[in-house]
Amino acid sequence: MTTRRVACSCGQLHLTIEGEPSRISMCHCLECQRRTGAVISNQARFRREQVIFAGKATTWTRTAESGNALTFHFCPVCGSTIYWEGEGFPGYVAVAIGNFADPDFPAPTVAVWEESRHPWVSLPPDTPPKHAAKQG
Repeated sequence: MTTRRVACSCGQLHLTIEGEPSRISMCHCLECQRRTGAVISNQARFRREQVIFAGKATTWTRTAESGNALTFHFCPVCGSTIYWEGEGFPGYVAVAIGNFADPDFPAPTVAVWEESRHPWVSLPPDTPPKHAAKQG
């Protein structure tokens, strides 16, 4: 079984994850752009029981464009967003792919909120067509 480790920039907040993600996605919504400071957010979703949490996290909850509440968990020391949970995917944890610090991590297979995608961002050629904007 695959074991992956995730950490914030300072290493205080970290996760150990057993097994494969149930979904790997990229989000183009404006809120994800604000949260990451990038034009796209990439995340891997795991069942909560696959994840071991360590360190202290600060949380912030907002309502997504879908109407569901999302709770973000980030490091109170360095500010890195590590994972989030949402009403739209109960029992699952979404983990920011960049925090794996693994260039071999599998690519996203789903793109959401594409109506907010910057026109100069190209998606991988095998990305499925637009999906319903039911995220978070």
